[in-house]
Amino acid sequence: MSTAYERKKQPEVVRRALIDCAAKLALERGLQAVTVQAVASAAGVTKGGLFHHFASKEKLIEAVFDAQLDVFGAAVDEALQHDNGSYGCFTRAYVMATFTLGESDDGQCGGALAVSMMTDPLLRPRWSVWMRARMSKHKKTDSAPALEIVRLAADGAWLADLTALAPDLRMSRKKLLARLMAMTQKD
Repeated sequence: MSTAYERKKQPEVVRRALIDCAAKLALERGLQAVTVQAVASAAGVTKGGLFHHFASKEKLIEAVFDAQLDVFGAAVDEALQHDNGSYGCFTRAYVMATFTLGESDDGQCGGALAVSMMTDPLLRPRWSVWMRARMSKHKKTDSAPALEIVRLAADGAWLADLTALAPDLRMSRKKLLARLMAMTQKD
């Protein structure tokens, strides 16, 4: 009979911990800080344990991006459920998700997405694929140029939050959100 310690295998828990630790490192110290050793240590696993779940550092970073994009997409979907489906419905949901996640997760989702997209050119097409699919689905309600401007303004607010732009250099979040939401209404 073996007296060796046997840890209960929980592959999804370990995988999630690796993704979360990599996202946190990317947000706090930049994507260059996301090393195999740093992520494995932060998650409490060996490098071999990390490679059991992800074949390479690049695959881990893709998983971080995809997981954060799933969080953002779920927030958009949640906001869409509370909309009547008329003009600007996707844009309103996009703005709400952008502002809500920025407040609720201390920048984790938005920060990890932004850091990943800005620093890794291989991830940028993933965002375009996601956005293209959403825009195709909501073409009838959200293709107006004015709505694109609103979405881009929400992206700018997201970036301002991520970079901790001084409050005296920007409109209050509450006023900006109200203004952007008003701009999604048809004239």
